[in-house]
Amino acid sequence: MDDRHISDRVEAVAAATPFQMLYDFYRLSGYERRRHEPGVLDFTFGDPHDPPSAEYVEILREALVPQHELWFAYNFGDPAAIRAATDSLREHLGLPFEPEDVHLTTGGFAAISAALKVVGDPGDEVVYSLPPWFLYEGLILEAGMVPVKVPIDRRTFDLDLEAIAEAITPRTRIVIVNSPNNPTGRISPPALLERLAALLDERSERHGRRIHLVSDEAYNRIVYDGTRFRSPVEFYPWSFVAYSYGKTLLSPGERIGYLAVPSTMPAPARAEIRSAVETVQITGGWLFPNASMQYALPRLERLRFDVPLFQRKRDVMVAALREIGYRVAVPDGTFYLFPESPLSDDAEFARLLDREGVLVLPGRMFETPGFFRISLTATMETIEASVPPFAAAFAAAGVG
Repeated sequence: MDDRHISDRVEAVAAATPFQMLYDFYRLSGYERRRHEPGVLDFTFGDPHDPPSAEYVEILREALVPQHELWFAYNFGDPAAIRAATDSLREHLGLPFEPEDVHLTTGGFAAISAALKVVGDPGDEVVYSLPPWFLYEGLILEAGMVPVKVPIDRRTFDLDLEAIAEAITPRTRIVIVNSPNNPTGRISPPALLERLAALLDERSERHGRRIHLVSDEAYNRIVYDGTRFRSPVEFYPWSFVAYSYGKTLLSPGERIGYLAVPSTMPAPARAEIRSAVETVQITGGWLFPNASMQYALPRLERLRFDVPLFQRKRDVMVAALREIGYRVAVPDGTFYLFPESPLSDDAEFARLLDREGVLVLPGRMFETPGFFRISLTATMETIEASVPPFAAAFAAAGVG
């Protein structure tokens, strides 16, 4: 008799390296206790460290007040919310989208998960670049698909198109692109995206099977230095946009986002995808946002991320780290830095920082040893207070 009570699929997800490291760090390392200790400076996750704005709280409060008897009924997608999201997509990406192709989801998680299951079958391959967001591998395995990982250019943090080309096989169904990238902050340049689109067209034709692109754009409104964000969808119509409001609103626990298909994708394909997305959302466990979040969305769309503040945080931290001796690239967007670790063992260096009262995530949690990630959602006061501990840890590493 087989006495196991866990499926092979779930065991595979739990054993995935990034998932296991994330779980161990969050649940088993003492992090939850450590981050609340007085004097500890937390730069780990993109959680808010400042109180939410009064306007944000008021919008949510008003959305909870029923206006009719069906206010909290099942909601496949509030029309006003979908219209607000569609208008925002058109404004920010400069691309045509139609409301019927914008599907509200419980954040970016659900958007990516739905896209995988809509076009992928068990055994299909999904190509993505390292360093990745933590949970790509887990989402792919949970969908019964096969993760295929490729490196980036560690000097520029750009996609390595040669590596992607080598990774594509007749089983490749999806390529995931994350721009602006978490954790590097790199925005993929237009010339590279044009070449990627040409590659995907050529390989789709060669293998007789369309490769889709999932564009993970959770940070597409958090860009610096006046940079214009260019979406991969602009260059490749066979794409999905996955977006989460949790980043720009600094509220990752309030789950709302969307999965969108541009109207540049041929109409017959879009028609098929519409009902397929809804099917996945229903059978996946009702992956639609709570009704109150949908009612709040038109007003939440008018709230703006404080880009100047976070650009100042970026500049202060980059300047301080470089003066100490760290090697760190200036990110184009997101609210992360991804400095090189002074020690080849980035986990050991993270422990050095911990002893100085500074919490960061080692690069191996992003399957990219030799780096570590800093989240700039920490307050400016925390950033300024962290400079001496960062200097002490660098000295303790014995570099230079």
